[in-house]
Amino acid sequence: MATTPVQGPAEGPCPTPPAHPVDEKLPASRLIPAALQHIAAMYAGVVTPPLIIGQAVGLDTAGMTRLIAAGLLIAGLATLLQTLGVAKFAGNRLPFVNAASSAGIAPMLAIAETSAPGHQLPAIYGAVMVAGVFCLCVGPFFGRLLRFFPPLVTGIVITLIGVTLMPVPVSWAQGGNKDAADFGAMKYLALAAFTLAVILVIQRFGKGFVKQVALLLGLLIGTLAAIPFGMADFSAIKSAPVAALPVPFAFGAPEFQPAAILSLCIVMLVLMTESSAGMLALGEICDRRTDGRTITRGLRTDGIATLIGPMFGGFPTSAFAQNVGVVSLTRVRSRYVVAAAGGALIVLGTFPVLGAVVSMVPMPVLGGAGIVLFGSIAVSGIRTLSEAGLDESSNIILVAVSLGAGIIPLAAPTFYAQFPAWAQTVLGSGISAGALVAVLLNLFFHHLGTRSHAAAALKSS
Repeated sequence: MATTPVQGPAEGPCPTPPAHPVDEKLPASRLIPAALQHIAAMYAGVVTPPLIIGQAVGLDTAGMTRLIAAGLLIAGLATLLQTLGVAKFAGNRLPFVNAASSAGIAPMLAIAETSAPGHQLPAIYGAVMVAGVFCLCVGPFFGRLLRFFPPLVTGIVITLIGVTLMPVPVSWAQGGNKDAADFGAMKYLALAAFTLAVILVIQRFGKGFVKQVALLLGLLIGTLAAIPFGMADFSAIKSAPVAALPVPFAFGAPEFQPAAILSLCIVMLVLMTESSAGMLALGEICDRRTDGRTITRGLRTDGIATLIGPMFGGFPTSAFAQNVGVVSLTRVRSRYVVAAAGGALIVLGTFPVLGAVVSMVPMPVLGGAGIVLFGSIAVSGIRTLSEAGLDESSNIILVAVSLGAGIIPLAAPTFYAQFPAWAQTVLGSGISAGALVAVLLNLFFHHLGTRSHAAAALKSS
């Protein structure tokens, strides 16, 4: 009697393995809210550099609108390039946000102060473009230089960024225009204090998404409060075009000043360190190993954006640490979420009327919010320093002298008045001066001594 053979399981195509969380394509119902959180976290930081630099060089309302729109557009393009990538050439393909960094603000302000009227932005943009080329050249070898930028050095620099920028929101809180007769009037100080109080209340009692956007809500509520007192200017919205693409070199052809270039190349080293640290942190958060090639592609994206950005009105581009925090907090690790946020920034940048909405925020309102924003940068630096081995006396001396060198331009603005112009540009920025001293002292204490010192330095990094 013939027997029927036993049938095994039906054969078919192997199931497709699930995508890594970084490469997961989320449905719109999850993607859009997650992208909005990233936009909320980054928006204030993206528009801060053009707001500060534009105000410092005396741009009119139309100029400020163009500058803000350019900043948003470049940030969106850089973020798309970083998250989606181009073959093996550029893009770390992580949920990584790129935009103009606040670290370059103080050196660019120093360049503006030492440049003739009408040549301020061209000098800044020339230096930024060279810094972009510098990043492209150094990026492939930067992993070997990281030992010269341990947390001890980067913590000092980040702290100085927050400290040296603090006079900016203080001036905003007083009205923004030091030549105005009512500069420092109580109405301005009251509006700034109200904005700060709103942000603090939201931080204390808000939950979830509301708490994350406390800064933006403070700006909105502060601006609404200013309207009945005639302290909000809506003329920018009326005059701004609804849609327009940035015009190349709209603020003048770039000018190349050696001192300005040196200053921003130093800043670029700091930004590259921050980007590398951000990529390493994201690799841990996303369970995707960040190797040297990933860092090289990521830094190449920074260099491309920093080189091309000034042609349209952009500034030095780097990682946004607050968005690394969003990924860590929400555990939404899809790079396509951040890519969607980058696309939204491009839309905002191509519609200048949206940038005009930001530029109408009164200076005192920006001042109240700026105290929180720049103060949080200093806190980030202090947090980094707390993990950098300050129990060693040599490290304490290194931090003390470097911070002192960085605070000199803030405490005594005329301290370097008798120095050559190139030295004034480099040392006149507390960030550049502090970074130079920190790197040199780190070499002196940890790399030119015994093997034990070198080992301690590498351990701290």
